[in-house]
Amino acid sequence: MTDRKDELAANLAGVEERIAAACDAAGRGRDEVTLIVVTKTWPASDVRILSGLGVRHVAENRDQDAAPKAAACADLPLVWHFVGQLQTNKVRSVVGYADVVQSVDRARLVSALSKEAVRAGREVGCLIQVALDAGVDGRGERGGVAPSGVAELADLVAGAEGLRLDGLMTVAPLTGEYAGRQQAAFERLMDLSTDLRRTHPAANMVSAGMSADLEQAVAAGATHVRVGSAVLGVRPRLG
Repeated sequence: MTDRKDELAANLAGVEERIAAACDAAGRGRDEVTLIVVTKTWPASDVRILSGLGVRHVAENRDQDAAPKAAACADLPLVWHFVGQLQTNKVRSVVGYADVVQSVDRARLVSALSKEAVRAGREVGCLIQVALDAGVDGRGERGGVAPSGVAELADLVAGAEGLRLDGLMTVAPLTGEYAGRQQAAFERLMDLSTDLRRTHPAANMVSAGMSADLEQAVAAGATHVRVGSAVLGVRPRLG
């Protein structure tokens, strides 16, 4: 365990240096960017170590992994983010532990989240996931809603009981006009955030960037970066 703590501490320090350098290069304060550590496939023991090292935001993308892990770490001062594509039959479970759902991308999901948040007596933060590779069906390869659908969905979230509209999220697309152009993709997300804040001023969270492209996200103006492998290492193969 000591070896693992040392490994995570060194990795975390390296990521912190990268974020600080990116903030400096962009003329931003380090306190303007929040690190979310994506702990998917890694055990609750790693989450405990990270919490001891000062991490306060963690993310998961599969409810079957996240629910037991969150329960095992319920005593820790953590903010839990759900970042994966979310099916409505998993919403009740996810609302039980997630403080923020970053992958809101359709009206039916908003209704399900609202219903379960009210039932649980919780307020759940929501980010609209933007698909910058959206096809003719208006959805992206890895979920998300087309930029043209953001305003309508944001209004739905803002008006839904038990939900709080926090902002926008995207994943750098692998196809389409932004493929291989992470900085341009994140700058497009910032433009959409500016538009959103005209009608929803408090929805100022912009979640973008991962281990490979956090610098581009910080340069574009992201408020949160989601980093997994750069902190935790290469993930073990799922059984």
